Amino acid sequence: MLIDDVVISVAAGNGGKGKVAFNKNLMELGPVGGSGGNGGSVYFEGVSDLGALNKFRFKKDVAAKSGEDGKAQFNDGETAPDLILQVPVGTVIRDLDRDITHEIVKIGERLLIAKGGKGGRGNFHFRSSTNTTPKYAQPGLPGEQTKVRLELKLIADVGFVGLPNVGKSSLLNVLTAATAKVANYPFTTLEPNLGAYYDLILADIPGLIEGASTGKGLGIKFLRHVERTNTLFHFVSAESEHPTADYEIIRKELGAYNPALLDKKEYVFVSKSDTATEEQLKKAMAALRKLNPHVLAISILDDESMDEVRKLLNDIAKEKHAS
Repeated sequence: MLIDDVVISVAAGNGGKGKVAFNKNLMELGPVGGSGGNGGSVYFEGVSDLGALNKFRFKKDVAAKSGEDGKAQFNDGETAPDLILQVPVGTVIRDLDRDITHEIVKIGERLLIAKGGKGGRGNFHFRSSTNTTPKYAQPGLPGEQTKVRLELKLIADVGFVGLPNVGKSSLLNVLTAATAKVANYPFTTLEPNLGAYYDLILADIPGLIEGASTGKGLGIKFLRHVERTNTLFHFVSAESEHPTADYEIIRKELGAYNPALLDKKEYVFVSKSDTATEEQLKKAMAALRKLNPHVLAISILDDESMDEVRKLLNDIAKEKHAS
């Protein structure tokens, strides 16, 4: 199960307490209390692992360790290590307590979300000519705490969209090393699947239905993944009795969710072309070309059509490198 939207509580470590201590060696009296160590801070770090948020499915509270208290004989407490929380590239981080939004868009990119508390100074630091035996030390400062919503929006070069059971997962498996589940019934895909075609990232977005933009099915959950794709491959099944209506249903939902999605470069694939007669295929393609000039009939059983898809992907890759 892919976790792509979760709320967690984050706490940095507290600073350690300063120490009140005096030298017990003869003729060497004086304050010798060490300072407390700083508390660990909490960072988010971008990684390529799409399932990196799964660790938060049950663990909703994460905290860095607190700094060590100061010790006698000028021994400062150790600073606690920082806590690095790995999240998938494409994660939107919403700081709910401070009403701030951040995004992780690169592998290795780090974001400080909660700063560790500073350690308190020991009594050695409070000595003076007028107070040679200070009997107080600073407490450590508390670490920052906040509640955070982590929302994954896939970053992909090409997003596969369409109604359920139109062959998106099958094509992803053919083009890449992905192993998306495939079966001949609606809603086979229950979570996004990613595959790599050379250096292009392809995202199979689970099938949308009419009303998805208003929350029907799992529409809202999956529509946000379309936002970060550069190009759309829009699948319409050759088995459909109303191919233009199927196409317009998805376009309507995309536009209702975010009008900017309608401006993305889009190619229409009449999928499962081996299931239709030549006359049905021509009729469907002619009707769809009135809505989008970039229409291609494909079947994973037809090597020629698969070569056409690969050629298209190669062209997209060239444009990517050119930019």
